[in-house]
Amino acid sequence: MNFRNFVRNRFVCSALFSFAVGPACAQMPQMPPMLESTRPDLKGEVRLYPGTAPGSATNALPEQWNTMGGFHMARNVTVPTLIPVLPDPAKATGAAVLIAPGGAYMALAMDNEGLLVAHALADRGVAAFVLKYRLDPTPRDIPGFDKAIGERMGPALQAGSKGFVVDSPLAVDDAATALRLIRSRAAEWKIDPARTGMIGFSAGAQTALALTLQNRPGARPDFVAILYGPMAAVRVPPNPAALFVALASNDPLAGRQGFGLVQSWQAAGGAVELHFYHDGDHGFGMRTLGTTSDLWFQEFFAWLKDGKFLSSLENVTR
Repeated sequence: MNFRNFVRNRFVCSALFSFAVGPACAQMPQMPPMLESTRPDLKGEVRLYPGTAPGSATNALPEQWNTMGGFHMARNVTVPTLIPVLPDPAKATGAAVLIAPGGAYMALAMDNEGLLVAHALADRGVAAFVLKYRLDPTPRDIPGFDKAIGERMGPALQAGSKGFVVDSPLAVDDAATALRLIRSRAAEWKIDPARTGMIGFSAGAQTALALTLQNRPGARPDFVAILYGPMAAVRVPPNPAALFVALASNDPLAGRQGFGLVQSWQAAGGAVELHFYHDGDHGFGMRTLGTTSDLWFQEFFAWLKDGKFLSSLENVTR
């Protein structure tokens, strides 16, 4: 099995993030195992709330970390945090992006849909902030986790399904708090609070979209990017933020929902850009698959430039 097909089968199997789970995955002998991992060093990590986060239990167990194929994932997150990845001041454009990884609200793909995205943005002069938001609890043992996420995602993969329909109000609250925090420290982090947006992947895209639609004071993104997220029609608030959408036609979830989201945005007078790739499946993130979906990041950055969200581009390269 070549790398592209190996990754594709893993994504179809997991459906929501870059880690294989469920009985079908056990029959793929080339799949790397999910391993227990120590917590990586998340430099500059900032807690979103003092003490226990509102709505969380005071006796929650510590968060867990795993790896699969060398990529980190976080589980059982009860203490939400923000991980800043800041650009070289000589390259800084003043723009900022809050990044919400995916994982079915049961895990967070912290590398493929988080830190790798953040570093790519910082390299191009954009301040990036990875959101480690609260998750639904899962069994602490790996077989139990596999079973739990398989049960959650199974219905979404059935014929006729409208895709992933689970939501998480706590994750949206964490995103709102994170966006307000970023803006409140704009002078420290050398960013423009009026050019602060959000990008989300899968469940993270659902979180980003929910936050944008809720239009909370001080927590509305100035621009929003939805990567293989919900595509159903929505009620768009007045003066909608600029919207970037990217997904693949063979995505077993987002790829068969139509383009109601895009049409809703257009009807509300919002600026929207859509990239609908032939191939890429679900969860392509920052991986190189040899498909046109590999271009999404360059196209996203070009969109930021075209939308005048970047101010100083002399030293920034694509």
